Amino acid sequence: MNPSVAPVAPVVFEELTAANGRRIGVATLASEKTLHAISLEMVKLLTPQLRQWQADPGVAMVILQAQGEKAFCAGGDLQHLYRSMREHHAAPDRDDIRGNRYAAEFFEHEYRLDYLIHSFSKPILCWGHGIVMGGGIGLMAGCSHRVVTEKSRLAMPEITIGLYPDVGGSWFLARMPGKTGVFLALTGANLNANDALFAGLADYRVAHASKAAVIDALLSQDWGQGRDAELLDRVLAAAQASSQAGGAGFAPSNLLGHLDQIEALCRQPSLPEIVEGILALQTEDPWLLKAIATLRAGSPGSAWLGYALQKRVRHLSLAQVFRLEFVVSLHCAARPDFVEGIRALIIEKDQKPQWRPASLAEATPQWVEGFFADPWPAQEHPLADLGA
Repeated sequence: MNPSVAPVAPVVFEELTAANGRRIGVATLASEKTLHAISLEMVKLLTPQLRQWQADPGVAMVILQAQGEKAFCAGGDLQHLYRSMREHHAAPDRDDIRGNRYAAEFFEHEYRLDYLIHSFSKPILCWGHGIVMGGGIGLMAGCSHRVVTEKSRLAMPEITIGLYPDVGGSWFLARMPGKTGVFLALTGANLNANDALFAGLADYRVAHASKAAVIDALLSQDWGQGRDAELLDRVLAAAQASSQAGGAGFAPSNLLGHLDQIEALCRQPSLPEIVEGILALQTEDPWLLKAIATLRAGSPGSAWLGYALQKRVRHLSLAQVFRLEFVVSLHCAARPDFVEGIRALIIEKDQKPQWRPASLAEATPQWVEGFFADPWPAQEHPLADLGA
């Protein structure tokens, strides 16, 4: 009989000691089979460790990375959410968004972690190599120093599963240049390294082969002199310059190259006009064609939600946005499109979701407004303590 093998933790933690004795905390996502899809277990491991490193005066900075070459994090763990939604939809309290306890726990803990990263008091370097989607962008977006490589592919494709760009997506999409945030929410368009820099989702463009050299350089820094963020900036700027001089293959920005078209399309006065314009676009450009196809196949309800949220969050703080998204996400979990999208794309894979509503025209203003109905008094909201 073979001895039982202990399960492998989906996040691995270690500390590296720099030349001057200061330490660098390293958190490595370790679920390659799922492309490091963020699970509740991963969140519950990351949060206390990050808090511990934040409080430890001997820790100068943190590195957030992933094992393997394919992905940093390809999104959220949707299998458990799917099962919880199926159960909730069959339950007597299905009209109460608080009834799906797993979904409430998942979104609360995920958003808390994302907010912790955004507000972290020490530098966090995210090495965003490979696929970075949905919940992965939620982890990466708040890091103080975000690196993309020649293989980085970022996207917020929630419209394909009947959700919307959450994990703070409403906040950072609304702050992107021009109307690019609206375009990305509607089309889930893929972003390369130069796109990510232009959109404000990344800070440095570094060849992946330089990673070991970057870490070696970090270990030689004189940490703890009140300028840790500056030291990290200098190391990454040097690595970026070296990558550029070495001829690393970074494709030009699709967002920047199509900016005039995107602006003309997404500055129309209403969502139906924007969508109609994108779907009617005559082009042979592969990037635009894929974006158009994603919008055409996506959930009309998700299009409305992503659009409405970006209008609502313009003057909200990040904490307020996470509280708002928490409510909207639980409404999504209680309604048909989210569970149907996961079924069609991930569970049964028939690629034939039956969206409700089936068109933009069928979604009334009252229907959209229903997603913002908050059952909690302000002081009792599960994320009330995040901040002002």
